[in-house]
Amino acid sequence: MFSGGTYEEVGRWLLGFLNSHAKRESPRAEAVVEAGADRAGRSFGVRLRLGESYYPPLSQPAIELSFHEASTGKGSFSWCDALAKRARGWARELLAAEPSQTSKSA
Repeated sequence: MFSGGTYEEVGRWLLGFLNSHAKRESPRAEAVVEAGADRAGRSFGVRLRLGESYYPPLSQPAIELSFHEASTGKGSFSWCDALAKRARGWARELLAAEPSQTSKSA
């Protein structure tokens, strides 16, 4: 793994990395990386989605990662390990909040 890259490259890497770890908890979990004009070159907003639910919820700010943090961190095993654990925890929170199949059919 190498650190660095353009803003777009780091954003694509971050999306793939978060997806791969969130999907270990549920194949339906998906990462969302916000990288619009307001953030360009500075930061990424991160969320996980499971169906219609988000972590953090859309009513709250996204989890912020600076471009510098993500760019340099992706070359560090310890940073990647910590982010992977966070992503899996977020996915577990989404799964725990999901209504059970029993209550859906009632």
